[in-house]
Amino acid sequence: MSIFLRKYQLMLSLILCLNTVLHAQSYKKDSLQIKSYTLIEYANNEVKRIELLKVMCDYCTDIQKEAIGKEAVRRSYLERFDPKNRLKKGKKKLAIYIRVAKKDLAAIKED
Repeated sequence: MSIFLRKYQLMLSLILCLNTVLHAQSYKKDSLQIKSYTLIEYANNEVKRIELLKVMCDYCTDIQKEAIGKEAVRRSYLERFDPKNRLKKGKKKLAIYIRVAKKDLAAIKED
């Protein structure tokens, strides 16, 4: 293969890659990130309880905050035995970030 063809192939693949990157839809455009705080209490190297401390969402209704809080507690439950979170005795605070689409957040309504 000639040097000209190799350069042409390289340029074409570079242009295609840049085009894909530049026109990719960002998740920030159609989703929200909500922060919540949970507390895991350990006793004798076991989880005693998991408690929701606060949901940081200024534009959410109480029902939406409650649903996000349940999800934060569920995610904390899944993180309870992670070595960086585990304690023999004491309390560990976790910041849980939940990314949700705007449509899905709007769909959370009172049943």
